Amino acid sequence: MKEIQLSKIPFYIVDVFAEHKYEGNQLAVVICNEEFPESLMQVIAKEMNYSETVFITSIENYKVRIFTPKNELPFAGHPTLGGAYILAKEIIKEKIKTISLDMKIGEIVVLFKYKGEEINEVWMEQKQPVFSNYFSTEVLANVLKLNEEDFDGRFQIQDVSTGVPTIIVPLKSLDAVKRAKIDEDKYYELVNKVQAKTILIFCPEPIDKKNDLHVRFFANYYGVPEDPATGSGNGSLAAYLVKHEYFGKKVIDIKVEQGHQVGRPSLLLLRSEEKGGKYYVSVGGKVILVAKGELI
Repeated sequence: MKEIQLSKIPFYIVDVFAEHKYEGNQLAVVICNEEFPESLMQVIAKEMNYSETVFITSIENYKVRIFTPKNELPFAGHPTLGGAYILAKEIIKEKIKTISLDMKIGEIVVLFKYKGEEINEVWMEQKQPVFSNYFSTEVLANVLKLNEEDFDGRFQIQDVSTGVPTIIVPLKSLDAVKRAKIDEDKYYELVNKVQAKTILIFCPEPIDKKNDLHVRFFANYYGVPEDPATGSGNGSLAAYLVKHEYFGKKVIDIKVEQGHQVGRPSLLLLRSEEKGGKYYVSVGGKVILVAKGELI
């Protein structure tokens, strides 16, 4: 195996879906610009110990790979936005409107919105959603240690994926969302039977009244007990809201808050519309550069 000079490998720390520095979902982006051995990517991701670490393995073709401390992911939201932001700001260094990332899941298009010369918002267009299993409130009540009365019975619990299969769970109140707590045994009993390994719970009672929904996201299977902000999960949520006409229509343009329970308040922007049987889902937010350096 070719020896890799880690001291010449730059890395960046960014906060994604953050209104201010040290909020949102933190992310490490490593510019290796060559095919690192997967074992080395995994070791670095474990050392970084963030929810995910992005490895940009080709700055010419914008090839991106994503690793958690436990394993590789084909797609994840905040690594997509954070990786695209670093490519635009630190590598390309030009005012570009879009970039297409070559990811395990396929091509993902990222769009940039500017305020003057600075990137103000980063958006990604997600894959067509796949709607799968329905689940009973009894099963999720056991997994989340909640009462069945806490669930919003107007809408079914469903597995939705725009890249990462996620069980979408509508609850009635902010109190119910705050009380939710994963029962590890029941959680693994459930996810070991189905494709979805993550759970997103939400309610229409936000902490900040300028927002539309309050969200929590659990991904214990991937080594992330609770994620402060998830673009893939909220992309699945956006598709779910339109399919089930949660707001009474097949189009949404909303603000979603997440991360308050883990001390990393985040704000995600969701847009989705259904036309002619197709779903158009976009997830956006701010990205803030926190630090940069070289691996040693």
